[in-house]
Amino acid sequence: MKKIFLVAILLISSLFSEANAQKQIDYEGVTLPRTIAFEGRDLQLNGFGSRTKFWTEVYIQALYLSNLSDNATDILNSDTNMAIRLQITSSLVSSKKLSKALQKGIVKSIGEENVPKFQTQLDLLEKLLNREDTNKNDNFNLIYTPIDKSIWVYKNNVLEGKIPGFEFKKAFFGIWLSNNPVDEELKNSLLGH
Repeated sequence: MKKIFLVAILLISSLFSEANAQKQIDYEGVTLPRTIAFEGRDLQLNGFGSRTKFWTEVYIQALYLSNLSDNATDILNSDTNMAIRLQITSSLVSSKKLSKALQKGIVKSIGEENVPKFQTQLDLLEKLLNREDTNKNDNFNLIYTPIDKSIWVYKNNVLEGKIPGFEFKKAFFGIWLSNNPVDEELKNSLLGH
């Protein structure tokens, strides 16, 4: 009887582990969900990779889309639900450093001359990211929705606020997906290459 019970427990554990493995992916010690539920729909994991700076990994990033794609231009121009997930992996990353790095990424992506038209959104992004300290293992889900044409900023699954504008969404996602991304290798990983 004990053997049958033990076999049943092992079988149930095995099935649970397989089901769990299908719902998430482990990458460099970080667990990424295969889908993100948002407004009654699931966004699919399109690709993921790590961002390093000065030989130190600073975050793991994942791109989630309504429809999987390997075309950066199509993704940037798409007015559909999509998300960027950032999982902070270094204690060197602070709220201020993160917001400044994202702003530099936008400047690199769209050019210094185009920054003034997004200044309101950039100020709001900085305010939302600096509400509280950012620590190692914090995660951010930055989800764009065409419903209100805003990026919804979640930190550790808590909504911090929204940043309006479809054009800003293109600039923001362009940090990683434009013709001048912050990291070409990461861009390719996000596109599933």
